[in-house]
Amino acid sequence: MTLPVVVRTEAEQDLREAAIAFESIRLGLGKEFLRNVREVLDRLESQPEISGFVWGDVRAALVRRFRFIIYHVTFADRVEILAVLHGMRDAETWRSRV
Repeated sequence: MTLPVVVRTEAEQDLREAAIAFESIRLGLGKEFLRNVREVLDRLESQPEISGFVWGDVRAALVRRFRFIIYHVTFADRVEILAVLHGMRDAETWRSRV
């Protein structure tokens, strides 16, 4: 089953901020981060159940090299991305978006 991935506005902002921060560390690192995120989103599109539940219906998928977590909810017709945050961020940041 393939489901479309919908990235909420807040999650898009998370991605922009992280990419800018990585680019300031090293040229091209922000693009590499976004490529890694895209790979995870592509997997979620075809296999949304690959990640585990972390709170209620919210699942978490790891962007390995960067230690970021993609928080998402799977519905019958889509996978909705709630947040894309560093693993050390406070859980209340993404929980407030549910």
